[in-house]
Amino acid sequence: MLKILLILVGAYLLFEFVEHAILPLVWLITKRSKRSSTGPSGMIGQVAQVKQWSGNKGKVFIHGELWQAESDVPLKPGDKAHVVLVEGLKLKVKPLDE
Repeated sequence: MLKILLILVGAYLLFEFVEHAILPLVWLITKRSKRSSTGPSGMIGQVAQVKQWSGNKGKVFIHGELWQAESDVPLKPGDKAHVVLVEGLKLKVKPLDE
């Protein structure tokens, strides 16, 4: 009877250790490696369609919305560009072919 009780207590302690120490560490490691898909950091690297452009500023269409954008390289409507930086409500973009 004592052996069975010791085995049950040992199994319970092992289960609790795995549940409260090992599983949270595994979860933390796997979640840290995933890239954000929302918010400003989720926009970086995404492809946008240029809708209006004048000089080095204009509007791009991305994620179903029109965004103010800036670029060091002149763009024209219809071009595709990828987002390199998000500053508030303005995107910095570069042409897709660069």
